[in-house]
Amino acid sequence: MKKKHHFLILALLCFIGYSAHAQQAQYTRLGGLPELTLHRGHTVHILSPEPIQYVDIASGHVSGDLPLENVLRIKLHEDTTETEHLDHELGTITIVGDNFVAQYRLTAPLWINNTSIPAMLEIKPEHTRPLEISEIGLSRSQMKNLALGLLTKSVHRPVRSTRDYGVGITLNGISTLGDYIFLDVSFTNTSNLSYNVDELRFFIEDRKITKATNVQTVEIKPLWQYQPMTEFKKRHRNVFVLKKATFPGSKVLRVSLTENQISGRTVNLRIKYGDILKADTF
Repeated sequence: MKKKHHFLILALLCFIGYSAHAQQAQYTRLGGLPELTLHRGHTVHILSPEPIQYVDIASGHVSGDLPLENVLRIKLHEDTTETEHLDHELGTITIVGDNFVAQYRLTAPLWINNTSIPAMLEIKPEHTRPLEISEIGLSRSQMKNLALGLLTKSVHRPVRSTRDYGVGITLNGISTLGDYIFLDVSFTNTSNLSYNVDELRFFIEDRKITKATNVQTVEIKPLWQYQPMTEFKKRHRNVFVLKKATFPGSKVLRVSLTENQISGRTVNLRIKYGDILKADTF
């Protein structure tokens, strides 16, 4: 009985020790990071699968900038002497996208074969760790992939359409994913004049407007759109992403297109709440 009691105490101590070890911070060691070698006079472009949100370069001997939202350019300073980095180590570079974080170990050897100097580094999935940040939701790259899928589909039966002054707006379809609404919209121009876009805005407003009532209008800013919209001659198709919003049946979602001219043509498309309730899901 006494031996059994000692065994239980020993098992309990082992369990406590294991739990304490499991609760210790899980560090990423410098030696375990993928290596990125730099050399004076050479620039390295880092290609990210998502728009880069944040960069931290541990070394003051390395500078970087973002020529494009998904391209990071880094370079070893020309005035860095050989004795300043004899140990070859320059610390780490941390790159954060919408949904991932990647880290690399920067080194600068005293000598390197010119053919071995890296010119471009593509961030691979195995070099990243996912970020679980609920506020971010869908990344722009995810929105782009979903929007591209909508644009490759043929339109058989539009949801809504309107035309005025030779300019038309057609709602090809509505799709939802979580708290996001994807509006697939086409714009047409049958006039001989190009349509220069001043503004494209979205409003929630009263379905029926009379002079005796106070109109309540709330503007909704798109979170993202597939491509810029500044001018179209005959036809333009785009996808706009809105944050999901509920409104009563007495309200409509109005898409307002305004031309950038003194006598600009303005076209409005009104979308019923019932149309959104019938939206497709990804």
